[in-house]
Amino acid sequence: MSKSLENYEQVSIYQLDPDTKEKLLREVRECSFNWVTKDDYPMGVIHSCLWHEGSLWMTCGAHRHRVSAIRRNPKSAVVLTSRGTSFGPGKHITLKGKVVIHDDEATKQWFYKDFAHHLNPDDPAKAEKFRTMLDSPMRIVLELKPEKFITYDGAKMAAHTAGTLDESELAEPLESDVVRFEKEAKRRGLK
Repeated sequence: MSKSLENYEQVSIYQLDPDTKEKLLREVRECSFNWVTKDDYPMGVIHSCLWHEGSLWMTCGAHRHRVSAIRRNPKSAVVLTSRGTSFGPGKHITLKGKVVIHDDEATKQWFYKDFAHHLNPDDPAKAEKFRTMLDSPMRIVLELKPEKFITYDGAKMAAHTAGTLDESELAEPLESDVVRFEKEAKRRGLK
């Protein structure tokens, strides 16, 4: 099998280090939030977000279509990118899990305060104005509880391609990727 098939098609070996993953989760402010509609189509929107105590938190109006969809089926996914963070582009995290809808005052109050500060870290007055705007009777809070993480570190792939990455920094390929890869390579007559 060619080097490109072995090294560049199975990108699960380029996972984020645990510390980098956690730092990116804390730093990111925006994500693509995805759910399934009642006619089984995937749908997504860009959401501002906050990583807090092992969950990804967002907010929207209770009347939004995504809320009805989540009430029917809480299975969702979120995609995060490092673009716009101190990492620059090239690092990604996908979270798969179930969403819990919070409509209680206690959750709303801590979330609005922390969320407003997270999105406006250098401007307390702007953060407070945003917190006040969020505090409306039609707003709910969404908590995605991750069940699976898929991460990718483009810098590792670039260094590996250049021959400058220490092999100890590579993760083992996911077993499911290896099985699917082998099956597809055989189907294409490459094995």
